Amino acid sequence: KENMVFYGGVGAGKTYLSTLIGLNAIHKHGKRVKFYTIASLANELLDANEKGTLTKLFKRIEKLDLLILDELGYIPLHKQGAELLFQVISLCYEKRSIIITTNLQFGQWNHVFGDPILTEAVVDRLIHHSHLVLFGGNSNRMKESLALREM
Repeated sequence: KENMVFYGGVGAGKTYLSTLIGLNAIHKHGKRVKFYTIASLANELLDANEKGTLTKLFKRIEKLDLLILDELGYIPLHKQGAELLFQVISLCYEKRSIIITTNLQFGQWNHVFGDPILTEAVVDRLIHHSHLVLFGGNSNRMKESLALREM
């Protein structure tokens, strides 16, 4: 019921570590875990809302122990998608854990959510009972690519 925010540059290992934590939670601890990119969850929420199945999707999320939300900040959300994502975060607040990966500082999240009050509410819920993990250094993909070229 605690959150983690993985912050750092592109290719620093945020998604990799969040995936490993999720797999560990499943295989070693029997936890229920779901991984989404922020964009894919927003699209699924919008689709469910349009089809009238939003309550069903929320109930599936309520059954999780850990929700992993990847790539916050890569794509700005439409107003309704941002509002629905806030509902998911509120639904999880103090009841299940969330891991968020992002390349944006908290002060830049308004670019994603588009509304300063909504952004403040999201950040407030996520940082309460939260651990911030900073990822430094260059892209691991870039390092790997350069190493292969040197061979």
